Amino acid sequence: MRDYKKLDIWKKAHLLTKQVYKTILPIMPFEERFALTNQLRRSVYSIPLNIVEGCGKNSDKDFAHYLDNALGSAHEVEYTCLLIHELEYISKEIYDSIFNAINEVKAMLISFIKFLRGE
Repeated sequence: MRDYKKLDIWKKAHLLTKQVYKTILPIMPFEERFALTNQLRRSVYSIPLNIVEGCGKNSDKDFAHYLDNALGSAHEVEYTCLLIHELEYISKEIYDSIFNAINEVKAMLISFIKFLRGE
C-alpha cells in the first residue's frame, strides 16, 4: 500500500480540485446547479479519489487501472471547463489557469501510468 499524501500527482490533483471549487463552482449560474456544475464537481474530485483508491490496491497493475480512471476524469474536467468557458460562464484568465493545471495533472498521470506498466 502507498501513502497517497506523499505522491506529487495526488498533491497536484488535490490542488486542482480546490482551484475548481474556489474559482469556478461559486460563479456558475443557478440554472446549471444540477447540470454542468454538478458534473464538474463530480469529475474533478474523482481524480484525487481514484488516486487514493488505487493506492490501497496491492499491485501496480491494479493501481494503474485507477490512474486510468483518474485520467479519464481529468479529460472530463478539461472538456467541461472548455464548455463552461465557451458558454461565457468563466473568463479566459480562469479558463487558462484551470487548463494549465489540468494539463499538468494529465501529463503526470500519463507518466506515472507508463512507469507502473514498465513502458
